[in-house]
Amino acid sequence: MSASTRVFVARLTGLSVFDPLGDQVGRVRDVVVMFTRARPEPRVIGLVVEVPGRRRVFVPMTRVTSIDAGAVITTGLVNMRRFEQRTNETLVAAELFDRTVTVTTPEAEEAGLARAIVEDIAIEQSARRDWYAVKVFVRQLTGVSSASRAMSRLTRRRSGKTMLVDIHDVVGLHEEAPAQSAERLLETYEDLKVADLAEVIHDLNPKRRAEVAAALDDDRLADILEELPEDDQVEIIAGLATERAADVLEAMEPDDAADLLADLPPEQAEQLLQLMEPDEAAPLRRLLSYDENTAGGMMTTEPVILAPEATIAEALAMVRREELAPALATMVYVCRPPLEVPTGRYLGLVHIQRLLRDPPHAPVGSIIDKEMDPLPAHASLEIITRTLATYNLVSMPVVDEDGRLLGAVTVDDVLDHILPEDWREERHELEVNP
Repeated sequence: MSASTRVFVARLTGLSVFDPLGDQVGRVRDVVVMFTRARPEPRVIGLVVEVPGRRRVFVPMTRVTSIDAGAVITTGLVNMRRFEQRTNETLVAAELFDRTVTVTTPEAEEAGLARAIVEDIAIEQSARRDWYAVKVFVRQLTGVSSASRAMSRLTRRRSGKTMLVDIHDVVGLHEEAPAQSAERLLETYEDLKVADLAEVIHDLNPKRRAEVAAALDDDRLADILEELPEDDQVEIIAGLATERAADVLEAMEPDDAADLLADLPPEQAEQLLQLMEPDEAAPLRRLLSYDENTAGGMMTTEPVILAPEATIAEALAMVRREELAPALATMVYVCRPPLEVPTGRYLGLVHIQRLLRDPPHAPVGSIIDKEMDPLPAHASLEIITRTLATYNLVSMPVVDEDGRLLGAVTVDDVLDHILPEDWREERHELEVNP
């Protein structure tokens, strides 16, 4: 790489990262810089690379041997420990893009770009092979909101004058500027799955987490809360307006919402329950009445329930719903009316594979598996685990003393209880040397 090598970060993100043998290591997701008083150009210290499994790791620039328009080549030695941002580090794409800055050159003043928005940043390798951020591509500041600017990037409709300026002519990139909008940060990570986005949010400081939570819609926030550690869940819910907190709890899976309510002070939990719709609060109150390590405490109250006269075609339509968790989609529970929990008498279950083998017009009552005994609500974690393992199941029905279906326990509920409490925060210290 020559001293004139220059790369724009927006083009760098998404590039594949390869080892010297040509095997793909992952993809670039961001660039990490460090501001110092020694020189106006922040030093590039490394890349955030997403490796298989959606894990984001740190690759120092000393391990990068080549950057071109199509790929990044590394030495082949990658530390697989999950990336954790330090206080003196700045993420270019996640934190600097979309910042409002001041450009101090006369040319910018004449062009109406004295106040501008950061669109991109160019990094360049020096003669000593160190990398620095040297140029800023700015766009004219308009009166639109940051959310609208984020949307304009997604639709590729951008307006306003632009200019490429030296980074030392830009004021507001570090400390003096307000933080990047939460909408812009979410745009940066829009391709992540819920669990991976939850990991990113977990790594933010509490103030930033609250900003991101405020920018998410209720359904998305509910999904993310289900993947966060308990402490983060409580912190985020406590920081929301009470009415919105109740709405988010309604959007969560009942078992996850009940677990979160159990971690809140009793008076706060009761206040939220009272603000919820009665038909949404009732299942949560029922779940909270059971010990958390029993079938009643772990179950979800929203399995797929049908009457015996319902057809197989109806059952397949039910399990095909996109919002249904995969574990719940494997079973249909057949009960007498009413079909809302607690139901009428539980009759049995039907496996999805059986649904696929029989005629669509046949009633589900004709193919019920009655050999699998349901779990009582007081069944212990050990009994649940052994039953799922013995019969190779991913979900099990839970009934009360009168044989009415109360819900279903799924394998992911069990894993949440048998894994260490801090499993979501586990740090992998593996070294991979291709």
